[in-house]
Amino acid sequence: MTTDPRPTTELSADEARRIALRAQGLLGAPDRRGGVRGVLRHLGAVQLDTISVLARSHELVPYARLGAVGRGRVEEAYWAPATEGGPRPHAFEYWSHAACILPVEEWPHFAFRRRAYRARPHWNHELPDGAYEQVIKQLRTEGPLTATELGGAKRTGEWWDWSAAKVAVERALMYGEVVCTRRHSWKRVYDLAERAIPEALLHDELDDRECVRRLVRLAGRSLGVGTRADIADYHRLRGEQVDAVLADSGLVPVTVAGWGRPGSGARGARRGPAEAWADPEALGTPVRGRHRTTLLSPFDSLVWERARTERIFGFTHRLEAYVPRPKRIHGYFAMPVLSGGRLVGRVDPGREGKTLVAKQISLAGPAAVPGVAQALVEAASWVDCTGVRVERLAEEELRAPLTAEVARLLG
Repeated sequence: MTTDPRPTTELSADEARRIALRAQGLLGAPDRRGGVRGVLRHLGAVQLDTISVLARSHELVPYARLGAVGRGRVEEAYWAPATEGGPRPHAFEYWSHAACILPVEEWPHFAFRRRAYRARPHWNHELPDGAYEQVIKQLRTEGPLTATELGGAKRTGEWWDWSAAKVAVERALMYGEVVCTRRHSWKRVYDLAERAIPEALLHDELDDRECVRRLVRLAGRSLGVGTRADIADYHRLRGEQVDAVLADSGLVPVTVAGWGRPGSGARGARRGPAEAWADPEALGTPVRGRHRTTLLSPFDSLVWERARTERIFGFTHRLEAYVPRPKRIHGYFAMPVLSGGRLVGRVDPGREGKTLVAKQISLAGPAAVPGVAQALVEAASWVDCTGVRVERLAEEELRAPLTAEVARLLG
């Protein structure tokens, strides 16, 4: 077994934070030439979620990095249509950090996961004889279809009670025989992988080690710097998988002051340097540029791992959509506010006609007011709202300066 090299570079906590922000596309000039597809390639994965407040999470992610990119353009950038003789999709949906949009060129590197799904028991869903083959035949004959078009997604009204067609096509998706190339009215549209994935990429030739090495390298690049746990979490790899390839992944070992030792938890996050791994390109170039001020989706890859968010930003983030209403502290879909390279507050947004409603806001202090006001006004403009209304504010003494700044920015 290869012995990990000892760390040779020490970063301050502030340096690590700035490297992470740049790696996530939130520090420096936005790459507008690359657009949404550039954001996807840079991040390596954009998480999907059913919740839609101002927009769905996969729309909020490029907005946070590029500004008010048109929502139609976001969908088009992800899901170019696969037509006979026409362009292939630029992305596909698969299991990474969770259900994610992934760059199509990474298809070969998820072969290890497809093999693992093929080798394991088939969940708890029974599948009638011939159902799998029927779905494949129907897709081959009729082209891309939703589960409803394949014969119905559910047997009953219960959300978990999938029909045989839905079980079959989801199994085919996990195996890699079928691919989801877009969503229509939030339904997956399935097609045969042989038709949707470019021929040069349509293979499972890479062994598990090579697949994992590639994903570890991609995670390190997308994080800039991270602990072993951070890197494993990005594409939901097992710790032992990461350990097997870290030393020859191309990432370099570093220590980060203030991050604490592995396993120390958030309370121990100031107890000295911790071992981590960094993208060598991130270490080789100065970190400078303008910080983005924006609302972040709770599923944004900058904040999707709670322990990392606490370690880097000193900010405890928890999605409360699935918490009973009486127990919520910050609101149903509280979105962290990024400003000046810090997480300075939370906004639980909604919309009433042409008004963006901040149903609940919490601020880190008076210095957070300008950034939160700017984030609110920019988000309102993006979703075609002309006004902003602040309802509940945790720091009531800051209501007057916040509403005054919002009014000033609205002009």
